[in-house]
Amino acid sequence: MQDTAADGQLLETFDSQIWARVPHLEGGKVANPTPLVEVTQELVECARDEYGLDLPREGVRVYAKLDSKIAGGSVKVRPAVTIVRDAISSGKLARGQTVFEATSGNFGLALGQLGRLGLDVVAIVSRRLQQGVIDRLKADGVRLIDLDVDICPAPGLKGDADKIVAKGVASNVRLRLGELGFDQARFDQVRDEAEEILAAQDAIGLAKLLARAYGGFCTEQYDNGLNAEAHRSVTAPEIDQQLADQGASLGDVEFVCTFGTGGTASGVGAYISSRYGKKGVRVIFPLAGQDVAGIRTREKASGLRFYDPGSYIGVHEADFEEASRVFEYFNRKGLDVGESGALALYATIQLLNYGVGKRFLVMVADGASKYVREVAAVARRGKRDQVRLDEAVSAIGEYAGVLWAHNTFVPRAEGIQAIASSLGCPESSVRVADARDVQAVLNGREPSAGFQKLLPSDDRPVLVVCMAGNTSLMLAKVLERKGVAAESLVGGITGLPASKGRQPFDLVQIAR
Repeated sequence: MQDTAADGQLLETFDSQIWARVPHLEGGKVANPTPLVEVTQELVECARDEYGLDLPREGVRVYAKLDSKIAGGSVKVRPAVTIVRDAISSGKLARGQTVFEATSGNFGLALGQLGRLGLDVVAIVSRRLQQGVIDRLKADGVRLIDLDVDICPAPGLKGDADKIVAKGVASNVRLRLGELGFDQARFDQVRDEAEEILAAQDAIGLAKLLARAYGGFCTEQYDNGLNAEAHRSVTAPEIDQQLADQGASLGDVEFVCTFGTGGTASGVGAYISSRYGKKGVRVIFPLAGQDVAGIRTREKASGLRFYDPGSYIGVHEADFEEASRVFEYFNRKGLDVGESGALALYATIQLLNYGVGKRFLVMVADGASKYVREVAAVARRGKRDQVRLDEAVSAIGEYAGVLWAHNTFVPRAEGIQAIASSLGCPESSVRVADARDVQAVLNGREPSAGFQKLLPSDDRPVLVVCMAGNTSLMLAKVLERKGVAAESLVGGITGLPASKGRQPFDLVQIAR
């Protein structure tokens, strides 16, 4: 039985140390609002200087809502604190329990504030994270379980292949749980269910399962109605309150935001519809295949609870590679704009350029601090972290070697032959890293001396290859930060000509 007095004390501590520091309703108004600033001039200058565009000026007004300035660093703090406060007050969450959540970064960072309350947080990550995010999560005491499930199964693999991959990923989850101090026997009791969830690439479902298995609490950001409600009841009134000071309202502007869980678009859209009787939200996605921290591409939003394209003014795709110039420009100007905010601002430039609206309010979901390492690393090298097969083949003599790196699979002899044949290099150039070493490096631990011997001894880059290209990209980024030049092969082994017509598991096996 829970100690209700202790829970009351926990709620009091939560209110004084976390709730009071973030935007919340107080006396009919929103206290602690994040800044709302007009950026019309900056956007017009950015369009001119970076893209050679002469945007219209008459009647144009663009505002930016800077949630990078919130305590916790992102728009995800709003639903996180709302969900946790409700859980504490309702008795669903008490001291001694672990909070589990699947996150791509910002929601996990928001939950990291719970460490000051003595609550343990485990973030289940299913995509590569920026090193800045990893560093902050660890600094806040958030513990990580890296599933790698958006990488394996590789795209297009179904049926038995899914099940084989799920077994390998489940083994990694079990290992990581043990490293984090959890009783692995409890995981063993639900392992069959976990493998079914992993075969479906459902990191969200795994977070719920682990919360149940270990008597914890899952915030369920993708399905919890309080996610959207936080934005309907606080974010939207807060913006309206600030716009009123400038003689405007949410009824006068179009709200532009990217899509992570969809809670922001859903909540703000519901407020505008109820108060002003109109659609008011434009949702921005990166192009298919582009990876932007914390947000989804259009095809990956389909089926999520809060994705409702019929309720938006419009759904748009924008090129994140082009938006990177907005990221650099606005941060040089001293505005704290993260990757998703830069994409939303770039999309607004395009909307203005094509005459689609004149008055916008752009949600800048987070700031730049988590991303500057990656941006600086790319700038130093003057090249990308990833290379296409044709680029790798044309420059194969410039690499120190080819490194197979995956935390679950290793290539069979046929796999090494496929890699060497497709790249035009001798099989002896293909080195295979121990899966445990790859796990260690990706989790911030020291690998074995054997792994170090596989790395270049000079300034030439190593070409990193894996199943579908994302594990190798994560490793290439980590190696780059450690001063080792590395590039990842787009598509991995599944995209090689020599593997066409063959099942990927004819080429690889689960590491032993």
